Amino acid sequence: MIVTVDGPAGAGKSTAARSLAKRLSFLFLDTGAMYRAVALAAVRRTLAWDDPAALAELAGRLSIQLHSERVILDAEDVTDEIRTVAITTVTHYAADNPGVREKLVRMQRAAAGHDSIVTEGRDQGTVVFPDAECKIFLTASAAERARRRQADLAARGEIRSFEEVLDMQNLRDERDSNRLVGPLRPAADATHVITDGLTALAVVDHLEAIVRSKMR
Repeated sequence: MIVTVDGPAGAGKSTAARSLAKRLSFLFLDTGAMYRAVALAAVRRTLAWDDPAALAELAGRLSIQLHSERVILDAEDVTDEIRTVAITTVTHYAADNPGVREKLVRMQRAAAGHDSIVTEGRDQGTVVFPDAECKIFLTASAAERARRRQADLAARGEIRSFEEVLDMQNLRDERDSNRLVGPLRPAADATHVITDGLTALAVVDHLEAIVRSKMR
C-alpha cells in the first residue's frame, strides 16, 4: 500500500509521515530531503544556479540514501546540514529543475518498489504516485506553519524573527505552487487535514485512522 502525504512547508509532513510509517510498520520516504541533498551538493561544488543542465547532470551522479531518519549523500551523513536556512533558501533551484525532478521521481518510485510505504512531499499524490491507495493533503495556517519553522530553526541554533521566517515561507509557498513541474496542489482524491491546534500525537492518530479506513 502507498500512502502519500503532501502539503506546504511547515505543515508538519515529515514528522507526521515518519511517525505514521512507524505505527503502520511501513517504509518512510522523505522526498524533500532528496531535493535538499541535491542543492547541498551543488553548493559544495559552487555550481552556477543559472546552468540547469549542469544541476540535472549532477543529480544523476549523486548517491542519495535515506536510512531511518538519516540522509546519506555520497556516503556522508548530511541530515543536519540540509536543514539549514542556507540550503532551504536554494533548494528551489533543484525542485524547479525538470531534469532533477525526472531523476528523483525515478529514484522515489524505485525506492517504493513493492513495499508498503508512506511518502511525503509536494507532488507525491499528483505526479509520483497518482494511483496511491491513500492520499492525504496536510496543511495549517501560514502563521502556525511559520511559528513551527521558527521553533525548529531555534532548536538547531538558528535564531530568526517570526517575520523573517514568514516572509521566507510565503516566498517558498509561491514558488512551490507555481512551478512548471510537480507544483504543490492537492490531488483530487486527497483527504485534507488541517493541523492548527492539534498536537503531533493527535495528527498522527488522525492520519492512522484515515489510512486504516482505506485498508478496510
